[in-house]
Amino acid sequence: MKIYLITLTVFLFSIKLIAAPVIAPSPEQVTPLLNGLTIPAVSLTTADNQTVELKQLVQQKPSVLVFYRGGWCPYCNAQLAALRDIEPQLSKLGYQLIAITPDSVASISKSLKDTGGQKLNYTLLSDANFAASSAFGLAYYLDNKTAAAYKGKLGSLITTEAGTEKVVLPVPAVYIVNTKGEALFNHVHINYKTRLESELLLKAAELALQ
Repeated sequence: MKIYLITLTVFLFSIKLIAAPVIAPSPEQVTPLLNGLTIPAVSLTTADNQTVELKQLVQQKPSVLVFYRGGWCPYCNAQLAALRDIEPQLSKLGYQLIAITPDSVASISKSLKDTGGQKLNYTLLSDANFAASSAFGLAYYLDNKTAAAYKGKLGSLITTEAGTEKVVLPVPAVYIVNTKGEALFNHVHINYKTRLESELLLKAAELALQ
């Protein structure tokens, strides 16, 4: 019996290690959450500095989750503006739109007020400790040369890993999730310049819950 308990403990500990969120060494080595799997239980922070549980949010209604690098990224800002334009259509289909970023609370508050010259009308959440991006398998370390250039240009706008000061970013991604928290659709691309077209997102949203 004692041997059995020891073996079971080692097995469960091994499973825990395998399942633990990790930050990939590069964008090419991320391991995104797959369709059919349930999203992880993670806490995020609102623009009002309130802690929210992602699983509780998606239980309210089907959700479009968008991971972006930050308000300092022009490609991300273009995506956020495009999402603003189709948010009414997503809402009509029954979805809520939630964008997740490593940006600080102050930064997401600024993005909400002025992205592309207009206010955003959907939810932005801060993932400054990379809990969500790593749990979804999207987080990676930026290489040292590029990280130094980013820090030199953007300063405190770049969020770094506590204790190491390494720059961590999410691979841009879009997930469509039902109220059970199951991923029904995803679009993940390691090239940060490539984003899901609005028309394709709307079509995917139409088909996902049929």
